[in-house]
Amino acid sequence: MPISAAKSSKQRGDAVLICVAAATCLALVIFCAPLTTVTATVTGFAGGGALQAWVLSAMPLGAAAGLLAAGAMGDALGRREVFIGGLWLTAAASALATLAPTGAVMVAGRILQGLGCAGILACGLGLLAERHAGPARARAARIWAASLGAGVAIGPLLCAALLHLAGWRAAYGVILILALVLALLAPRVLSAAPKQRQAVDVPGAVLLMLGLVPMLAALIQLRAGFSMSVLALALTGAVFLICFLVREHRAPNPILAPGLFRNRDFVAATTGAFASGAGVLAIMGSVPVILQQGYAMSGIAASLVLLVWSGPTAATALVCGPLTGRFSPRVVLIAALLGCALGQMLLLGLRADAGWHGALAGLLVAGLSNGVLNAALGHQAVESVPAARAAMGSGANNTARYLGSAIGFAVIALLMARGVAAGDIFRGWHEAVLASTAFSLAGLIVVSLPGRRCTS
Repeated sequence: MPISAAKSSKQRGDAVLICVAAATCLALVIFCAPLTTVTATVTGFAGGGALQAWVLSAMPLGAAAGLLAAGAMGDALGRREVFIGGLWLTAAASALATLAPTGAVMVAGRILQGLGCAGILACGLGLLAERHAGPARARAARIWAASLGAGVAIGPLLCAALLHLAGWRAAYGVILILALVLALLAPRVLSAAPKQRQAVDVPGAVLLMLGLVPMLAALIQLRAGFSMSVLALALTGAVFLICFLVREHRAPNPILAPGLFRNRDFVAATTGAFASGAGVLAIMGSVPVILQQGYAMSGIAASLVLLVWSGPTAATALVCGPLTGRFSPRVVLIAALLGCALGQMLLLGLRADAGWHGALAGLLVAGLSNGVLNAALGHQAVESVPAARAAMGSGANNTARYLGSAIGFAVIALLMARGVAAGDIFRGWHEAVLASTAFSLAGLIVVSLPGRRCTS
C-alpha cells in the first residue's frame, strides 16, 4: 500500500476511534447523571425511595434490554446505521428527560436513554473491529475501555456542577446538546461497510424487555416488603424470559445465538461483565449517595472523591496493554475481579464514627482493577465471537454489564433503605458493600472454573 494511502487509512481509523470513544464516554455520562442529581430530581417530583431506585436503575435497564437487539441489528443492517440511530434516540430521550413533567415520564426518558445508548455501545466495538486488526485492535479496545472510565469520571462532576448552577434539568439539557452534536458529526466520520441485510428478531427483543422490566420492578417493590404483587411481577418476568430463551433457540436470526455459550472465552467475558455491573460498578456508583446522605457532602465534593476510582479506571485501561498481551484473558479477568472485590470490601471503612477518608483505599484499589477489567472485557467481547458476530458479542457483553448494574443498584437501594428505616444508614451501606462483593466473587468463581477453551 502506498505511504499516502496508508496514512489516509490510519487517519480514518483514528477518526472512527475518536467518534466511538466520545459517544461511549457520553453513554457513561448519561449512566452517571443521577449519581449526584438523584436527590434533587426526586425532591423536585415529590417522590420517595421507589422513584430514586427507578431513576438510578432505569437507564441501565433500558440498555440491558436493548443491547442484544442493537447488536443483532448492527450485524444484520449495518453497525454505522444503528450507531447513528442510537445517538438520535439518545438525543430525543434526553429531551424527554429534560422536560419531564412527572417522575414517571422522567423514568421513561431514562429507559429510552438506555435504549439509545444500547445502539452506541453494541456497535461501537464492532465499528472499531472493522477498522482495526491485530495490535491496533487491542489498542483501540483499550482506548474504548478508557472512555468508559472517562465517562464515569466526568459524568458525576459535570452533572453536580450543572445542578449547582441551574438545577438537575440543566444536566440533561447539556447531555441533549452533546448527543445532537455527535449525531450530526457521526455520519461524516463513519463510512458504510458492505453488509447483507437480514431480518432482525424483533419478537426476541420484545420478550427480553417484557421479562426484564417486571423483574426489576419486583426487586424495587421489595423495599416495602414481600407481597403478592412482588411475586406476580417476578413470575411474569420469569415467564417472558423463559419465552425469550425458547425463542432464541428456535429463531433463524436470534439476537443472542445460543451456540456462543459453547465458547469458554465468551462465557467468561459475559459472566465477568455481569459481575462488573452488579458488583464494582453499582457500589462505586453509589459512593456519592452515601457521601451526601451519610456525611452531608455536596454533590461536587462527592464527585471529586469518586475521581479516586474513576480516574485510575480510565488511566489503567490505557496502559495495561503489556498485561493483557502477556497473560491469557482468563487470568487477567480473574486478577481484575479479585482486585475489584478487595476494593469493594475496603469500602466497609465508611462508618458513622469515621470520616469519608475511609473510602479512599477502596476507591483506588477498585479503580486500578476496574480499568484492567474493562480493557480485558472489551477486547474479549469481540475476540471470543466470529467476526460476523462482533456486534452481537459486544451487545451480549454490555447487556450483561448493564443488566448487572440495574440489579446491583436496585439491591443496594433496597439494603440502604432498610438501614435508613432502622435509623442507621451506614448499616445499610455495609450490607450493600457485602452484597456487591458477593456478586464480584460469584463472577470470579465462574470465570475460574476449568473448561475447554474455544476460539472463534
